[in-house]
Amino acid sequence: MSHSSITAILNQLQHVLLGKPHQIKLALTCILAKGHLLIEDLPGMGKTSLSQGMAQSLGLSHQRIQFTSDMLPADILGVSIFDKEQSQFVFHPGPIFKQMILADEINRASPKTQSALLEAMAEQQISVDGVTHALPSPFFVIATQNPSEQSGTFPLPESQLDRFMMRISIGYPDETAEMAMLKGEDISPQLQHLPACVDPLTLIELQSQVSKVKASEALLNYILALVKGSRQLNEGYGLSPRASKALLSAAKAWAFIQGRNYLVPDDVQAVFAAVAEHRLRHTSQQQGEALSQRLLASTNPIL
Repeated sequence: MSHSSITAILNQLQHVLLGKPHQIKLALTCILAKGHLLIEDLPGMGKTSLSQGMAQSLGLSHQRIQFTSDMLPADILGVSIFDKEQSQFVFHPGPIFKQMILADEINRASPKTQSALLEAMAEQQISVDGVTHALPSPFFVIATQNPSEQSGTFPLPESQLDRFMMRISIGYPDETAEMAMLKGEDISPQLQHLPACVDPLTLIELQSQVSKVKASEALLNYILALVKGSRQLNEGYGLSPRASKALLSAAKAWAFIQGRNYLVPDDVQAVFAAVAEHRLRHTSQQQGEALSQRLLASTNPIL
């Protein structure tokens, strides 16, 4: 039952984002591993379509928040307003109180507004005027951002980037997929009416099964070797313990999607770039992509 649900979700999303099966599988991997996802690419690549399609396919209540330069934290979290009849302040929830938040163009907002998501992503709760409010369960953030060289963007700080389990890029479609887009109908109006392949309870059960995927001692040593190697790079700073846990969780989810209940090195390698590259802070001109490929090439699994 579980694998048929996974297949149904993947098939539906492949009609939303043509020609990008690997990126779709990585996005689903992140959700099954209970992580938040960052999608970074140029405008018009399908970032928002994938996000909306994911929310609909998983049967989650969702809210799209378009981030702008003049947005305030209260626009996301909500605000307390004085009620004369009750003679007290009453909290009015903001759009963040949904199971999946589509934070569109998150780096268009100021750092102060970006940080409003930090507690929500880390603790599944927010604090307003000293009062803590629990968020729905399950709770995910899928954020999209334009490349930092685009005008009007504020780079996400390292503490915010680290809250995203994975970062993916979609890239240009191949010629066949782009021709299909040109010949086909506009899918945008259909996104709101995609059928749910699972419900929230089923999703929670799938996540529970993912956590039970077995990892041998040798596989754990392989992950540790990759993390240790990142910390020995001269170009920047290595992966944190949070990153090593994220790598293990993502690899388990990838294995689960493949229909296995145990890890192999290919699972770790498949998700490593998406988990590591946005965390590999570097001081030279070498990008995170090049550093992650160096680590994979220089670290051999000993099984």
